[in-house]
Amino acid sequence: MIFWTIAAVALRSLVANKLRSFLAMLGIIIGVWSVISALALASGAQKKVFDQMSALGTNVLMVTPGQRGTGGVITGTQKNLKVEDALALRNIPEVARVAPIVRGGVQAKHANKNTRPNLLGTAPTYFTIRNFQVQWGRPLSDADCDSSARVAVLGPTTATNLFGEASAAVVGQMIEIKGVQYRVIGLLVAKGDQGFFNPDDQIIIPFTTAMRQVLGVDYLSEVDLSAKDETQLTAIQTKATLLLRKQHRLADDVDNDFNVRNQADVLSATSTINTVLSLLLGGIAGISLLVGGIGVMNVMLVTVAERTREIGVRKAIGARQRDILRQFLIESVVMSATGGVLGVLGGMLTAKVISAMQTTITLQVKGPAVLLALGFSAGVGIFFGYYPARRAAKLDPIEALRYE
Repeated sequence: MIFWTIAAVALRSLVANKLRSFLAMLGIIIGVWSVISALALASGAQKKVFDQMSALGTNVLMVTPGQRGTGGVITGTQKNLKVEDALALRNIPEVARVAPIVRGGVQAKHANKNTRPNLLGTAPTYFTIRNFQVQWGRPLSDADCDSSARVAVLGPTTATNLFGEASAAVVGQMIEIKGVQYRVIGLLVAKGDQGFFNPDDQIIIPFTTAMRQVLGVDYLSEVDLSAKDETQLTAIQTKATLLLRKQHRLADDVDNDFNVRNQADVLSATSTINTVLSLLLGGIAGISLLVGGIGVMNVMLVTVAERTREIGVRKAIGARQRDILRQFLIESVVMSATGGVLGVLGGMLTAKVISAMQTTITLQVKGPAVLLALGFSAGVGIFFGYYPARRAAKLDPIEALRYE
C-alpha cells in the first residue's frame, strides 16, 4: 500500500464512526481549549501589569521608610524620611529629578457633593517622573510649594465625583478639604484604574501644604527619583543607599531604616511571577490534554479489537506490519490533530468573548502558544496511538482470521 491509500482507508474508518471519533476528540478539544485560554489569560495579565507600571514610569527609583518593630514583630512604618533627605538626593550626579511625596486620605467637598480620594502632596517634578499629563489648566509650580499655596490638581475620577464631569470648566473652581478652600488649577489626563491604586481618583497639592496644613506631619511617605539614563538606575540605587545611611547616621553594623526600590527590578520580578503563573496554568490545562490522550488510546484499542478480522484479511493479501501500523497511527494522529485545531479555535473565540465582556484584561492568544498546543496535541496522538497501532500490526493473520 502506498501512503495515500493508507491515509484514505484511515479517514474512511473515522468517518464511518463519527460519534466515536468525536467523543475521542472531545478530550483533546477540551485540553487544547484549556491550554489556549489559560495562556491567553496569563499573557493578558502580564501585559496589563506591565502597562500599569509603565504608565507610572519605568525610569524611576522609589525611596520609602523601613519597617519598625522588635523581636521580628513589625509594628508600623518608620517616620524618618525627611524633606532634607530629598534635598540631599538631588546632589547625586546621575539623578535627573527628585520628588518628595506625602500621602493621606481626606474628604473633599464641592457644593452638595463629596468624595474621599487619595491625597498626594508633592513637587512639580512628580508629574514628569510619573508620566502625568495635565489635560486642562497647569501642574503645580515651585512657587506653589514655596508659598504653601492652597491649590490642587485633580484626577478625572475625582473631578467627576465632585463636579459631575471632568472638563475644562472644572479649572478655577473651589473645593473644600478639611474646611479649607482650595482652587483647582489643573485636571489630569486619565490613566485608568491600576487595581492597587487609582491615579485618576486623587488630589495633588504642594507637599508643603499637605504636610503643614492638611496632614500635620514632618516626614515624607516616599521620595521618587528619575535617572538621566536608565542604565544608571543601579548606580543611583547604590549611591542613594550610601547617602541616606549617612543622612540617618547609621553605624556599619545597623541595617537600613529605609528601602530603595528600582522600578525596573519590580517589572522584572513581576515578569518572572507571570512566567511562573503561565507555566502553572498551562500545566494544569495540560493535564486535561493528557486525559484526552488516554481517551484516544482507549478508542483505538476498541477499534483494533473490532477490526481484528479486517486486519487479518489485509495481512493475508499482502499488507505489511508497517502498513497496518501507519493506518492506525494515522487515525490516531488525525483525531488528535483535528481536536487540536478545534480546541485552538475554541480558545481563540473564548479569549475574544471574555475580552469583549470586560475591559480590565485583554486576553492575548500568541502564536507560540498556538503552535505549542497544536504540536502537543499531535504528539499526544502519536504517543497514545502507537501502542494500539503496534498491537494491530503484530496480530498473527491466521489468528486474526479466526477471531469472532
